[in-house]
Amino acid sequence: MKDYDDTTAFLGQWGPFQQIVFFLLCASIFPNGFGAFSLVYLTDIPSHHCLVPEVNLTKDWQEGIIPVKLSRCSRYRLDVVRNLSAQGYIPGRDVNLTDLEQEDCVDGWSYSTDIYQSTIVSEFDLVCSEQWKQPFTSTVYFLGVLVGSFLSGQLSDRFGRKPVLFATMAVQTFFTFVEIFSTSWTVFSILLFISGLGQISNYVSAFVLGTEILTGNVRVLFSSMGVCLAFAFGYMMLPLFAYFLRDWRSLLLALSVPGLLYLPLWWFVPESPRWLLSQGRVEEAETIVRDAAKRNQVQAPEVIFDNYNVQADETETHPKEHYNIFSLIWTRNIRNTTVILCMVFSLSAGYFGLSLNTSRLHANPYISCFISAAVEVPAYISSWLALRYLPRRLSVICILLLGGVSLYLIQLVPQSLSDLSVALEMLGKFAITTGTALLFAYTAELYPTMLRNTATGTCTTLLLPFYLPYIILGTLAVVSSFASFFLPESFGRPLPQTIQQMHQRGRRTRWQMLSSRQTSLSSRALWQNKSGLEGTKYSTGQECM
Repeated sequence: MKDYDDTTAFLGQWGPFQQIVFFLLCASIFPNGFGAFSLVYLTDIPSHHCLVPEVNLTKDWQEGIIPVKLSRCSRYRLDVVRNLSAQGYIPGRDVNLTDLEQEDCVDGWSYSTDIYQSTIVSEFDLVCSEQWKQPFTSTVYFLGVLVGSFLSGQLSDRFGRKPVLFATMAVQTFFTFVEIFSTSWTVFSILLFISGLGQISNYVSAFVLGTEILTGNVRVLFSSMGVCLAFAFGYMMLPLFAYFLRDWRSLLLALSVPGLLYLPLWWFVPESPRWLLSQGRVEEAETIVRDAAKRNQVQAPEVIFDNYNVQADETETHPKEHYNIFSLIWTRNIRNTTVILCMVFSLSAGYFGLSLNTSRLHANPYISCFISAAVEVPAYISSWLALRYLPRRLSVICILLLGGVSLYLIQLVPQSLSDLSVALEMLGKFAITTGTALLFAYTAELYPTMLRNTATGTCTTLLLPFYLPYIILGTLAVVSSFASFFLPESFGRPLPQTIQQMHQRGRRTRWQMLSSRQTSLSSRALWQNKSGLEGTKYSTGQECM
């Protein structure tokens, strides 16, 4: 079977058709950037203290009714304070405040509006005894992301990249908008979980769709700087939206609009011809390629996919096999690749953990978020350069070692050098971000068309924000770098179209390693013969006799 890239080479790599696909798919990634980290502002905890109702208290008692150490969750009993104030006692002089009985914030809380007009914390009082709900909100969201990426990959390989892309975008957009009308934290969490189903799902679908349509250097550019910089620019826009829209409902409304504007572009984004060919739908694939030729003003051959017609006839004769998550563990070759990639992707969980933990960078949350987003730009440029010029395994191994070392060194920095600690943390995030971008492209290059989205979606289910100590993240980075050594190389090779091609690539990689070892042993034996040391046993682990 002729390679797809060679078959469609007459289209060129950067005509009007490729430009439309490139920029429209990058635009679909833009809402993911600010949607993934909007929880930084939605769930932030404003300064607060117990609410004191309007009662007749002297100025001294109004200022002293809140205990200094427990001001967030308690106050002195209001009826006692009212009597003491009426009798003219002054706190701290006539009355020892430590002797007064305290009570919970029975009248609610008063929240500062210096930074935010409102968040879901101030809206639903997620403080004190309910404070566990604040971090759990992020967990609910990323559980939705996990389920969505796990299911969408299989759906995309079964029903197509394009339907899943627009369906997940619609889910994310609609339920982000509906969250505005939440009447309780429970309702908000349910809607947040559903909106999370579409977050990474449409990212993966757009990524795989562009990877399969585009070819050559344009594919490398798209799978690294294209989608990644679109995500980073969306991320950098988040603090701008949040700065001018400091009410959580207004912020959610603004975040839902871009996705709504994108949905009518259904008619401009094509389905993946590679996926259509894998399903035996040759005529539909040819229609898309001929339309691309017309847009690029080039002449298409009379028959484009002639070698695929036989495959289509065989598909009609024999029932077509449907692939799912279990296909990733069928054979030893695919199973080993999947296990290693899942192990390496688990490190990328630190990406979300470091991104959500931006409070250390600056006292202003808007500047903190922007700094965290801006450091991703050079990371994605580095990933593009690595994908363009370096082997995949070497790139992944080196960048993971860099991230591991930087996270290790944070433990050695004294508290007085906080700026150095932050710099090392940003270096660690730079490395993990670069590694994550490399892994997305690497995964798409390793798996065949019928499993590409399932594999990418399954591996990204491990992209959860684990709040692990830096020493553990550093250890994971080092272990993952060594595990990456056993992955097949994909640099300079076409995307595999079938499982057989993936098997051949894996077997060829192992054969090359074995051949290299045999060559080394043969060279050593020849050297021994020339040196007159034929009887000496060197490399067998036996002692010389």
